Amino acid sequence: MAEDLSIVKGDKTAEYQSIIPQINALTTGEPDLVANLANTVAALKEQFGWFWVGFYLVKSDELVLGPFQGPVACTRIKKGRGVCGTSWAEAKTLIVPDVEAFPGHIACSSLSKSEIVVPVIRNGQVIGVLDVDSDRLDHFDETDQLFLEEIVASLDFQV
Repeated sequence: MAEDLSIVKGDKTAEYQSIIPQINALTTGEPDLVANLANTVAALKEQFGWFWVGFYLVKSDELVLGPFQGPVACTRIKKGRGVCGTSWAEAKTLIVPDVEAFPGHIACSSLSKSEIVVPVIRNGQVIGVLDVDSDRLDHFDETDQLFLEEIVASLDFQV
């Protein structure tokens, strides 16, 4: 596939339904994990214009920053700390309408207002998380959860 995206604006479901096949076309057949994660976050950032979108990968006992789009970010996050570390510890997607109200939120940027974190689970283990931040309160909902979980499930995390 050409490295060009067709961006659809309007209904959130239609936007996801448009970008998912494009992400799949970018990643299918490409064996390099970093390339696939980088193209995935770039496509999501371009489609939705979120403040920050990226992956953290489990390395030893912490999450380590992976490919992302947006301002500089926290490099390492301990299990159970902040939204990302909590998603990892609980092995579930977390939607946070107001990050200031989340106990122990790690403020990599004061401009982040809401967040969704989707764990990457393979063989029953969390091996990373997809983290998305918005500069708007209450930006994410169950529609985002459904489609972001689909995207994460479709990615080949073989290293």
